[in-house]
Parts: sequence; C-alpha cells; structure tokens
Amino acid sequence: MDGLDAYKALMWERWRKGDSLQQIAQLFDRNHSSIQRILAETGGIQPTPRHRSRLALTLAEREEISRGLVAGRSIRAIAALLKRAPSSISREIRRNGGPGNYRANQAEQAAWERARRPKLCKLAANRGLAELVASKLQMQWSPEQIAGWLRYVHPGARDNQVSHETIYRSLYIQARGALKKELLAYLRRARAMRRSRHHTQKTDNHGRIIDAVSISERPAAVEDRAVPGHWEGDLLCGSANSQIATLVERQTRYVMLVKVKGKDTETVVSALIGHARKLPQELYQSLTWDRGKEMAGHKRFTLATDIKVYFCDPQNPWQRGTNENTNGLLRQYFPKGVDLSAYSQAELDKVARQLNERPRKTLNYETPAQRFQQCVASTG
Repeated sequence: MDGLDAYKALMWERWRKGDSLQQIAQLFDRNHSSIQRILAETGGIQPTPRHRSRLALTLAEREEISRGLVAGRSIRAIAALLKRAPSSISREIRRNGGPGNYRANQAEQAAWERARRPKLCKLAANRGLAELVASKLQMQWSPEQIAGWLRYVHPGARDNQVSHETIYRSLYIQARGALKKELLAYLRRARAMRRSRHHTQKTDNHGRIIDAVSISERPAAVEDRAVPGHWEGDLLCGSANSQIATLVERQTRYVMLVKVKGKDTETVVSALIGHARKLPQELYQSLTWDRGKEMAGHKRFTLATDIKVYFCDPQNPWQRGTNENTNGLLRQYFPKGVDLSAYSQAELDKVARQLNERPRKTLNYETPAQRFQQCVASTG
C-alpha cells in the first residue's frame, strides 16, 4: 500500500467510526471541504477494495514474459517456465500490444484498470425489482424495511430479493445506474452522503423534575417488553415554538401523535390526559419520558389516568430508545424548521397511521398496526 492509499484507508476508517469531516481534516492538516469532496465521490460509502484473483498473472510473471519475448523464446516455452497454459500467455501478450510491444509494467497497470470495471448491480440488471424498490422508497419505507419485506413475501426466491446495503449503494453511488438520485429525498435522513451508524448528536439536559421516579424502578416486564401497554414519549419540536407529543408502545412499536398548543407542563399534561382516555387501561399502564420540564406535572397525569410515569436518567434520552428512533422516523414527515402548529389532529393521525402500516424489522416485518390490533383484540 503506497502513502496515498494509506491516507485514504485511514480517512475511511475514521469516517466509519463516526468522526466528523472537521476531525478527519485535522488529521491531515487539510480543509474539511477537501475531505468531503473525496467522500462524496461515492456517497460516503467506501469503495470495495480491488483484489487480485489467484488465477491472475502477477507482475513477476509478466516480467518473465517480457524477458522471454526479448530472448526470442516461444509462447509454449514461456508457458512451461511459468507453469501456465499457452493460451493464457498468448492472450496476455495479444491484449497488451503483441510480442514487439509487450511491457510488463504497462500490462500490469492495464490489468488493474480492467479490474475497476464494476460488476453490474442486481437492481440495474433487474429493472422490475428496481421499480418496486423505488415505489416503496416513495412510500417512505427504509431500505431495511424494503429488503425485509421482500424476504417476507418472496421466501426462497432470491431473484425477487435485494439487500438493504445494495439499495443504499445504488442510491448513493450513481455510477451504478440503478436508482435515481432524487429518491434520496425519501430516506429518513436525506443526506448527500451516507453517515456511519456511530455518528451521534449531542443531547441536552432539560433540567430536574421534582419527585421523578427513575427508569431504574420500572418493572422488569416493562424493560423486556414482555407485555403490551407500556409507552415512551417525548416532544417533537418545530419552528415558531411549536411541538407535538409523540408516543410509542414498547412491545408493538405502535405510534400515536398528540397535538399540543404549547410546551408548558399544564398544556402538555392536559393534552396527554385527554388522549390517554382513548385507550383501554390494559393497553396504557406506564409512560417513560425524558427529563423535559413539560412533564413537571407528572403527578397530575398519574392521578387523572392511573398511568405510572418513569423518567430517564439525566442526559440519557437513549434510555427511551424506541421513542428516539420513532422521532427519527417522524422527521421524514416533519422536517426540522417546520411549524408543527399548522397540523390538525386529523393530519397527525394520518401520519401516525402511515408509520404504523410500515413493516418493521424488529417485528419480523409485520407492521405495528398488525401487532397492536392483536393486543386490542385480546383485551376485548
């Protein structure tokens, strides 16, 4: 590996680990825009390294061919010396200028250049499958949901299946010619480059809640999702000091959205109380929230609904990870900077319904709506 290849390998390693463009640029004393330019060529996805086939001629063998030709040896003699088929030696010489013009280094470089030719991607070869994938992306399904759903509806039919990684690569590496770049806009996070899963954003500490019951006191049955009826919640914020309350059931991943007119605790708690009464008690037994001051009135909520409230530890919103993930999904419908007060409850219900009808990997590609209806039926 030469110096440039070593630098690129280090750059891709740090990118996979979640380092920012600025952090990577500092390693090489470069501007972050130069790093971005290199990464953007393949959409933030590291190119597959080229490997020499064990059957391919080596540089040393090509040098022997060159010396043999200069010495006037026959193709059969050269082939016998290298223990190769005469046809292989003949083809090598013919494709690289013939006996009078053959040069080992030039032949070696030409072989590497031919190796750059990309293998035809599955979606480029199967246009029907590509069109189906594109239609599901436009329905805001994630590549992983699409891949899992295809396995679910076409078990054993590999021609009708495609991995989520192939979908991502087809979107971010346009040279593949399989999926249009415009479809990137339908991804959960419409980035120009694919980011590492290790890349995270800093979170804020929202303050203290009086008499908060810690998540550590939550029963084990809630923690391991053994029974339905335990929810996680948060506020999803927009522009103009607008927000909506997001609720997700831990076992089924069923989502509910609640319109709130303000983020003060009186307004939020009142809205949550009114919404809680729409569900049977068996399906709403506890609520886990972040340390946001909007739930300072948690005691009033519990008194009115008989629903216990648990709080994450300070600066640990990931402890309600199901809701954090759901809020990420919801950003497809409510991008940052949008005024959320413009949405009616009916419109919020429509978005929740769309999300609940998307297959989920964690549910073996069933939908949250399917799972939640089974719970409702069992309580009837």
